[in-house]
Amino acid sequence: GRQLPEGRRATLASALELEGTVLREGRLTQFVANNLERRIRLSGAPRGEPPAAAAGVGGSIPAIDPGALQDVVALAGQVAAQVDELLRNVHCGLQALTALSVGCIQTYRDGVESLGEAADLSIRAMYALVARCEELDRAMQPVPALAKRIRDMKGTLERLEGLCK
Repeated sequence: GRQLPEGRRATLASALELEGTVLREGRLTQFVANNLERRIRLSGAPRGEPPAAAAGVGGSIPAIDPGALQDVVALAGQVAAQVDELLRNVHCGLQALTALSVGCIQTYRDGVESLGEAADLSIRAMYALVARCEELDRAMQPVPALAKRIRDMKGTLERLEGLCK
């Protein structure tokens, strides 16, 4: 009684379990093939050659060339150095972008604060101007009456002048 998941995953898992061991840890799936050494030998056999000849009578894995291993080690060291350099460059680039972003955010914040202060000062100045205009209006209220008196005096002066001539 073990139930397999439905669909393609069940087919793939079933096929893998027939060929070896399948281990699952969370989302990680590991597969270890049965008779791995034999499978490696078979994979190296020339096409058309029977599998028995590949497994061969005295068939053993040929010795590994130490020079090739040293070349692989040297190349792996170069790749590691290049990856380290790449990571340093990415790190520096990210730091520069982060610093630029922080600078932009601070500039935006300062601009908003300045705009708020400028708007506040403008509103205060407008209220002060309105108050001064109201004071000027109150101070100018006697002007129309004064202008009427001046016109009356001017008329009187003209009549007096006309009598004196």
